[in-house]
Amino acid sequence: MTLSSSAVAPDLDAVIAAHAALRSRKPLVQALTNAVSTNFVANALLAAGAAPAMVDNPEEAALFAGIADAVLINLGTPTAAQVESMRLAAAAAQKAGKPWVLDPIAAGALPWRGAVAAELLQFKPAIVRGNASEIIGLAGLGGGGRGVDSSADPAAAVPAAVDLLAHAAAVSASGPVDHVVGRVDGRPTLVKVGGGSVWLTRVTATGCALGALAAAYASVAPDALTGLVAAHVHFAAAAEIAAENARGPGSFAAAFLDALDAVDEGALRRLAKIEPAVAAG
Repeated sequence: MTLSSSAVAPDLDAVIAAHAALRSRKPLVQALTNAVSTNFVANALLAAGAAPAMVDNPEEAALFAGIADAVLINLGTPTAAQVESMRLAAAAAQKAGKPWVLDPIAAGALPWRGAVAAELLQFKPAIVRGNASEIIGLAGLGGGGRGVDSSADPAAAVPAAVDLLAHAAAVSASGPVDHVVGRVDGRPTLVKVGGGSVWLTRVTATGCALGALAAAYASVAPDALTGLVAAHVHFAAAAEIAAENARGPGSFAAAFLDALDAVDEGALRRLAKIEPAVAAG
């Protein structure tokens, strides 16, 4: 997997190719994630076609980052020991050329974890994924953070996402329409991904699972932007499938795991909502 800029903006055919590669290669994702999300993230990776490894202790984090195909670092419930593991894993992934994803939960709302997220940027994540408020907060544009919720529209986070391209190859802000930013031929480019379901906001750890899926896709796609768009499209398609029969948040959560597995080329062609790429910034 190369972390260089895309030669062309990702389209549906690129997403389908990345999905086929994910199912074929079953990438191993080391997930340093929060206590609330560990089980759901592991099951989501398995359902989507990847393999999880929840190795987040300082004694093993660096070693395993060199073994894994990709790494997720999620700042949901950081402890001092886990933050040390994150530093070690990010440094090891960078050294080994493995793509890693930074999910800066509440980085714009809580100063200590915001400082940790900013420090981790020095290790050049392939992807930064968060809600709009988190992307704005991490980029230093201030305001808007409300815990793990988003009080900003994803469109408002595009300038911040472009700024973060100084540290990462691709950045996304999640919302009713996900805004994904990367570089195409060196130029900041925006791809919008629609679809999904409002039920995603009623189940904990769905955003964390999206970060993990982005890591998996980053390890098999030709570039980080394509991988990130593919993760968002797969996620949104699964949410739409799950919502068809869900009666509430609990049944949706179970149906969503089934749907992550059920997504195939046909589902992607039927449900993908990718707007044509445009210049960003």
